[in-house]
Amino acid sequence: MKYLKKYWSTILFGLFIILMIIPPTRMPIQVFLQRTISFSPSEIEKEDRTVLKDYNWELSDLNLNNVNLNESKGKVVLINFWATWCPPCVAEMPELQELNNHYKGKVDFYFVTNDNPEKINLFLNSKGYDLPVYRPLEESPSVLVSKSLPTTYLISKQGEIIMRKVGAASWNSNKVHQAIDDLLLE
Repeated sequence: MKYLKKYWSTILFGLFIILMIIPPTRMPIQVFLQRTISFSPSEIEKEDRTVLKDYNWELSDLNLNNVNLNESKGKVVLINFWATWCPPCVAEMPELQELNNHYKGKVDFYFVTNDNPEKINLFLNSKGYDLPVYRPLEESPSVLVSKSLPTTYLISKQGEIIMRKVGAASWNSNKVHQAIDDLLLE
């Protein structure tokens, strides 16, 4: 008993490391930690914003229908690059689902992944998500290129990138709602 009292933190740390090594427990732990440390993204300063000028980007939905980002020109757009195997991506999905539910029909959402459709559908169904998921048919416009997942862009009706967040974020926050509401009024 004295041993446990003396070394409890070392034992707990060792147990944590073991759980992080075991694949079935690693993902849930990483998702939990990502949710715990995620904050609301901030708007990019006006002078530092880039503009999406070329909306020509071919995508395919999960029913294999081709879609072009051009259809969203002049609208408020949220584009999220993600993957089913990415813990930070999985961590932010519940809030992105809530944001999508709140602004469906007002904001065009694009959840873009290179995962295969079977894996995507299995993931969406297991979580109860109803998100507009797309697979890229060509490289994204240059201002939307990122080497990290997740990466999310909030784009104004004029094509200004208002928010760009690499890593998990709290997307269903008051700050994001205010930014989107302001963009919708423009």
